Amino acid sequence: MMNATTPVVSDARVEEVHDALRQFMEEHIYPNEDRYRLELKALSDRRGFLPILSELRELAKSRGLWNLFFSNQTLGSGFSNYQYAPLAETMGRVMWASEVFNCHPPESGNMELLHHYASEQQKQQWLIPLAEGRIRSAVAMTEPQVASSDATNVETEILRDGDDYVINGRKWFISGAMHYDCQLLIVMGKTDPNHVNVHQQQSQILVPMNTPGVEIVRPLTVMGYDDAPLGRAELRFTNVRVPVSNMILGEGRGFEIAQGRLGPGRLHHCMRLIGCAQRALEEMVKRAESRVAFGKPLSQQGSVREDIARSVCEIEQARQLTLMAARRLDDVGAKEARDMIAMIKIVAPNMAQQVLDRAIQLHGAGGLTEDFFLAEAFTYARWCRIADGPDQVHLTSLAKQTIKKYA
Repeated sequence: MMNATTPVVSDARVEEVHDALRQFMEEHIYPNEDRYRLELKALSDRRGFLPILSELRELAKSRGLWNLFFSNQTLGSGFSNYQYAPLAETMGRVMWASEVFNCHPPESGNMELLHHYASEQQKQQWLIPLAEGRIRSAVAMTEPQVASSDATNVETEILRDGDDYVINGRKWFISGAMHYDCQLLIVMGKTDPNHVNVHQQQSQILVPMNTPGVEIVRPLTVMGYDDAPLGRAELRFTNVRVPVSNMILGEGRGFEIAQGRLGPGRLHHCMRLIGCAQRALEEMVKRAESRVAFGKPLSQQGSVREDIARSVCEIEQARQLTLMAARRLDDVGAKEARDMIAMIKIVAPNMAQQVLDRAIQLHGAGGLTEDFFLAEAFTYARWCRIADGPDQVHLTSLAKQTIKKYA
């Protein structure tokens, strides 16, 4: 089981890195947002490379702004979840910024998963190249034919055949699978569909992307956004054969691995969303001050002031709740912190969606275009209400824990 993170880096060092990160954002990220969009439009192949990302990733790595999420000091920063949270918020202000620092999903979660659960041979083969940014990876969990909000519904077969496992099934909305550098899939399926404990039927296994039988069926959009070159894909596995040594931790441990991986991942999403919302608030204020309607600046309109005030309150509430969850995750681990993780996963995406909606409204028609980051950020917030477990799952989980506590 993934252990709680013990802080091993001083807060002074964290603040030093955060200052360097903010400076990098000011010098290299914000000024290149337009270039990023232009390069994206110019892609002749949606799985191609963006020169701006390659350049900035090398620059960030050279400055030590790399794997900042990683609690492992050898391969990353050694920061605790609580220490990393404000950095994730800063990166979240630009949708693609975390990728520059090798802190983007699904890579961050996959690296932590491999660090905590993989064998030494698996770490050497996959974790080291991922940490160095030489390859990419994806997690294949969600399936189109079942309600994947209940992970026990997963139908993909992982069946032992001598010294191999044979995999058959379909997956979709697999983030990162469309990227040319994606060389590894972490696949969740059933090794024992008849086990009396439904949470021990699943396993997770490593599947190289180039394994015969792995097929990209199609790329997927999210509310019209292509999300190239990272991309989300629908995949088909047809008699995919991998060695027994590719199993992670052992048969029947898939659900345990998933829960350990998703705790920090949900925290990262929430902090990035707070960064999105904070930037939206700042843009809302600038817009309100610069636009005049009905004879006075929008910032003097009562309804606009109320929207700004509500947004300030909601962002700060979500920020503090998420920091509390990060601290608890560090202190007791993902399993014992699941109540706080459920809270932030309910609160942060809904908050960000609401704040971004207000900012879009204040920007008028422009807010719906790519001239501003708002529409894409809104899409991300809406997606996060489903990703890593939909609202309803976290509401149900939190309610069950609360009833058990007080009943």
